[in-house]
Amino acid sequence: MSLTFTLDPAVTPVLRDGILDLWTDVSNAGGAVGFVPPVTREVIRPELVRHFAQMAEGRTRLLVGHEEAGQVAATAFLTFNTHRLMTHWVWLYTVMVHPRHQGRGYGRDLLAAAADAARTCDGIEAIRLTCRGGLGLEHFYGSCGYKEVGRVPGAIRVATGDDRDDITMLLPLT
Repeated sequence: MSLTFTLDPAVTPVLRDGILDLWTDVSNAGGAVGFVPPVTREVIRPELVRHFAQMAEGRTRLLVGHEEAGQVAATAFLTFNTHRLMTHWVWLYTVMVHPRHQGRGYGRDLLAAAADAARTCDGIEAIRLTCRGGLGLEHFYGSCGYKEVGRVPGAIRVATGDDRDDITMLLPLT
């Protein structure tokens, strides 16, 4: 089974709820997507609403991976730069694959689909993302073609006494 990816899907209540469920499940499984477990849908909802507002403004695009049965299984948000000197690359945010799909190659599929999506955007030459240190994510992204281009030690405070590096990764598209 593979995922079906859709760029810029219509935002419906079913999609919204699917992303909220995904984000909650990923966060509670220890995924580094902006929250620390335990977390509820109600805590995540305002952040998703901000993403949707950026989409409505044309600043962000949503890529969704659906299972065969139609459930949301993966997401990534591509966000354009507003600074006139940085419009040639996009940020990739909230990169998630449901924990039940870990180890099946869906993360690689999601990143490949995100790169394909970015290539359809006029003038985009690269993708940047950040990841939380201490989880080995930089190795996964590295195996997908991303290069580490920056690291801020201890920039992410997961809990008192548990600071992690903020790692910036880059994927050239040209």
